[in-house]
Formats: sequence, C-alpha cells, structure tokens
Amino acid sequence: MNREQKYRRLEQASPEEISDLRKKVRDSVWRQTYHIQPITGLLNDPNGFAYYAGEYHLFYQWFPLGAYHGLKYWYHTASKDLVFWRNAGIAIEPKEPYDQYGAYSGSGIVKDNQLYLMYTGNARDRNWNRRSYQCMAVMDANGTVTKLAEPLIDHVPEGYTEHFRDPKVWKDKDRYRCVIGAQRVDATGTAVMYESQDLLEWQFVGEIQTKLKHFGYMWECPDYFELDGQGVLLFCPQGIAPEGEQFRNIYQSGYLTGQPLDRETLVFEHGVFQELDRGFDFYAPQTMVDERGRRILVGWLGQAEIGYPTDAHGWAHCLTIPRTLELRGGKLVQQPVEELGKLRREQREVQDTITNEKKSYAGVSGTAFELIGEFDEIDAEAVGIEFRAAGAERTVIHYDTVRRTLTLDRSEAGAMIDSTHGSTRSCRLEAKRLKLHLFVDTSSVELFVNDGEEVFTSRIFPHPDSTEIRFFANNGSARLKVVQWDVAQAVNDMEGNE
Repeated sequence: MNREQKYRRLEQASPEEISDLRKKVRDSVWRQTYHIQPITGLLNDPNGFAYYAGEYHLFYQWFPLGAYHGLKYWYHTASKDLVFWRNAGIAIEPKEPYDQYGAYSGSGIVKDNQLYLMYTGNARDRNWNRRSYQCMAVMDANGTVTKLAEPLIDHVPEGYTEHFRDPKVWKDKDRYRCVIGAQRVDATGTAVMYESQDLLEWQFVGEIQTKLKHFGYMWECPDYFELDGQGVLLFCPQGIAPEGEQFRNIYQSGYLTGQPLDRETLVFEHGVFQELDRGFDFYAPQTMVDERGRRILVGWLGQAEIGYPTDAHGWAHCLTIPRTLELRGGKLVQQPVEELGKLRREQREVQDTITNEKKSYAGVSGTAFELIGEFDEIDAEAVGIEFRAAGAERTVIHYDTVRRTLTLDRSEAGAMIDSTHGSTRSCRLEAKRLKLHLFVDTSSVELFVNDGEEVFTSRIFPHPDSTEIRFFANNGSARLKVVQWDVAQAVNDMEGNE
C-alpha cells in the first residue's frame, strides 16, 4: 500500500467508485445483523462514547475507501437504547494542519449542554516524522461538530516519543483529568495524566506510577475509573510476548485493579495485569458511565495487522455489543447490557441429559442468535457446543473437565483469517456448572462464561448454510438446558443523511 493510496481523502474518490464499493459491501455474505459496522471500508477503535441529549453517542475510527488502515475519520452512530443504532455520518474530518494525516482516537464528555470530543491529531513534518497533537471538537444537540482552531496540547512532554495518543477524559471531584497512552524515549510503554479546570487549558501532571516499568513498547487506549472503591486502569500494551495461554494475540487488552490512584503522587498500587478478553478479536476498549450510573464498555471486534475475509468485500471489522462492568474479587466481570433483550424474537427451549454423544434439536439453529446453554451434573471428560456448523465446518466451545480448561476453537469455522497466532484460545476455569451465553452474529461470536467470569470475543466466517448447533458430552454424561432466541435486525448500511 503506497502513501498516496493510504492517505486518500473521501472526496478524492469518484461517485462511481463509492457506488461500486457500497454495492460490493452490500453483497457481502458476512454483513452483521446487530453489530455496529462500517458502511464501507475499515472500522477500528470506538471513540467518544457518551450519553448526551437523550441518546448514547458512539464514534469510531473509519477509513472509508478500503479495508486497510488509511486516513482516519471519526464516524458517528447514535442510539436511544444501546441496541438499535442510526448512522449519523462523519463527525470529525482530518483536514487541519494538526490532524491532516488522521483524526486518531479519543473520548467524549458532556459540559454546558455540549459534547466535547478530545482526540489525537496525527500530523507529519516535511521529513515524514510523526507529530502528535491533542485536539478538541464540540458537538451540539443537533449533531453539528465544530473543531477548535488550535490543539489543546501542542507538544509531547520531555522524555516521551511522538507515540503519544488516545486521551480519555473524565470529570473528577475538583477538575477534569485525562489519561494519555505514551511511549518513553527508551521505547517502553506507559500512561500519563493531564489536568484542567475548563477542558480547554491543560497542564501536564506526570506519569502514572505503576509497577510495570518494562511492559511492552507502547500503551494504547488507556482508561482510568473507579468501581466499588477500587481503581481500575485499562490499557492496551503492545509488544507483550505470549505466556502459556496468555497474551496470544498480536496486541493485548487488559487492566490493573488496586487502591484508587493517588491524585497528588500519581502512585497506583495495583495487582497483576489481567486480560479483558480471552478471544481472538478484541482491542481498544472504551468505557463510559450512563445516566443510570452503569459503567459500560464497548471494544473493537478486531485486531490490527491481520487480514480478514471481508477485506476482499470492501469492508473490515465491527464493534462489540455494549457490556456492563462490575468488580468481583478484584476481577472485572463483563455482562451484556440488559437492553439487548429487545433483540429477542422467537424463543426455543430444550432440557435433556446427553451421554457419550453429540446431539442437535429441532429448531435450535441459525446464523444470528442469542443462546444460553447450561451444563449441570457434569460427569463427563468434556462438554461443549458446536455452532455455525454444517458437515465438518463448525466453531467449537470445549470444556475439558479433567484439565479444567475452556477452549474456543475456530480451526474449522469457515473462511480462514490471515493470522499466525493460532486457531484456538483457552483459559483455565474451575466450574462444577457451566453456563455459556452466546451472542452469535453473521460473522462473529461473543461468549460470556458463567455470568461474565470469562469472555471470548472473535470473528468467524462460516458459509451461510452453516446453521446447525450441536451439544456434546464425551466419555460421560451431563444435564443440559438450552434457551435460544432469534434476533432482530438492529443496524443498517445507510448513511445518516440518505
């Protein structure tokens, strides 16, 4: 991909090119039913997640002209209920000197009946050296976005490189604060903090003091908040080597929990780094607090530097379903927001005992559905579910009761994903009962295990005819209870102004 192609602007494409690209996308067999996805091109990080003027607003990184990481815009979606989303069009266009090579990730906060969107502007000097600026745009209740004329933060502090991005802003007790992902000059990752009284004038405070002095070469998409009296620091460290079943993706996403951050010293007393998601395709999560006081997370359902089958169809990636966050024994527990129940249509239920067999049930099938499968009285070496199956094609959830290991296997899930990072993901799970809560869409699965104790988020690309669902118990028996719902169409492929 040459530089000219990578940084093409939307207006440089002819109407015929746009029309052909949209047709190509619409014809894709892997378009999603209820996940936010780009109308064309590539989607990545969720940005600016906030509740404002009676709606949830969610923006994402968007390159419209192809399924690769080109010139980034902010695209705007909105919803009254976190379920049915409308496309509201481009919110931030990269055209100022401080962001002309990309409006990179950032966050949103409501002040004075306006939504302030703080983001990183990507610029280049004449020698093509990166320059990072922290910028602000303001959206009114009509959806009109106006950029501030100058960056809020026009230089990187001493001791850090130009890999300095992704401001996450919040209102603290006495002032506004934001945390920014950074790289030290010794090529190690960290997060730094700024403070402001008015969202416009910002002062550098310093680096968040953690015990992780050499943990990857860059920390992207940091997010600090407090739950149940504990501090939580989310971030995405790049450059972490795999350790057993941990850190198996190209880039990781996880968190630290501990005592609340000391605002004066920036010391954060914390425990071990824990991964947020055990699946193949999860990155760049962002959280917000809604009008009900819930801490809600949305992530990018994808990974960088990996080729996906939809690339050939003119589009790439989607966002996860929204999830509530709770702390349980120092661990973040994720659960799908309750509003997703609005998607439920026809319901089917099964209760059975399965013994040394693989079994399917009339009507329990589909390409896009919600399903809860519960295994109890387990006296088998393994139990699990195969879904989006037909013949040898299948995606498998397998619980090994001897090794106490839960595995998601997509080695036979359909069209292959261009990745050298393996086709299984596993975690250790101590469980006498097993509850598998699946949100399956046309080309993805989000699996919540035992009410969010573990989560596996992944893309899959099966044939449209792969609709079977099978349940199994190997070398023994288990009680099985299944509830499945068909789901409604919740997203559309049209621009907001069409």
